[in-house]
Amino acid sequence: MAIVRERARSLAVLLIVLAIVIIVYWIAWFTHRSLIASDSSKVYYGFEDAFPLADGLLALGMAVTAWALWQMRAVAVLFGLLSAGGGLYLFAMDVLYDLEHGIWSRGAGGAIEAVINVATLAASTLLARWIWINRREFDPGDSS
Repeated sequence: MAIVRERARSLAVLLIVLAIVIIVYWIAWFTHRSLIASDSSKVYYGFEDAFPLADGLLALGMAVTAWALWQMRAVAVLFGLLSAGGGLYLFAMDVLYDLEHGIWSRGAGGAIEAVINVATLAASTLLARWIWINRREFDPGDSS
């Protein structure tokens, strides 16, 4: 149990860092868009402008998951799987757009987009796998 608690806390820290990265990304998008944009078309801006609410919910879910992991609460399983699923969904939407529009080949912004895609897939898969494998380690009597 001690090793699971230690790893749960490490995962909690990672989730908080990733939630902060999401927030920083959107601050940059709305204040200095040219730093991270991989395209300047109206269609691209419209596509990206559709993500803040979903990304905000993802960041919130990751923060709740982090809290629950830190406390070893059973609700970590629910919010962890919800967050992982949300991340995978956002990954799929983003990647399809990027592939259809050749975004990854567009300089530094395209490289940033590719890194975001890989990080989203990796973090979501890691979270889902770890939560599922360790789900029985969380207090089943805890309904919070």
